[in-house]
Amino acid sequence: QVQLQESGPGLVKPSQTLSLTCSVSGASITTSYYCWSWIRQSPGKGLEWMGVIAYDGSTDYSPALKSRTSISRDTSKNQFSLQLSSVTPEDTAVYYCNVPALRYSGQGTQVAVSS
Repeated sequence: QVQLQESGPGLVKPSQTLSLTCSVSGASITTSYYCWSWIRQSPGKGLEWMGVIAYDGSTDYSPALKSRTSISRDTSKNQFSLQLSSVTPEDTAVYYCNVPALRYSGQGTQVAVSS
C-alpha cells in the first residue's frame, strides 16, 4: 500500500515562501512512469492542480502558478517538495500530494497565510 504524508508549517506570513514536503512509502518516486503531484483546495473553491514531478525528475507547473512554484525531490529520502513563493492570503488552502496513476493521496495539510 502506498502512503503519502504532507508536512510543513501551518502558518506562513504574506510575501514569504511556503514550503511543504511529501514523504512517500510503499512506492519509489523514481519508478517509471509515475508522476507525483501537488494540488490544493482553497476555502469555497474546487481542487487546483499546482504541478508535478515525474519519475525522471522532470517538472511541469500550472500556468497560473508557474512563476511562483517549484517542485523538487530527494530520492534518498523518497520525498518530493513544494515551494510557493510570494504567498498572499489567497494561497490559504489545504495542500495535498498525490500520485494519480496509483490513486493515492495524502490526507492534506492546512496552510494559512496571515500576518
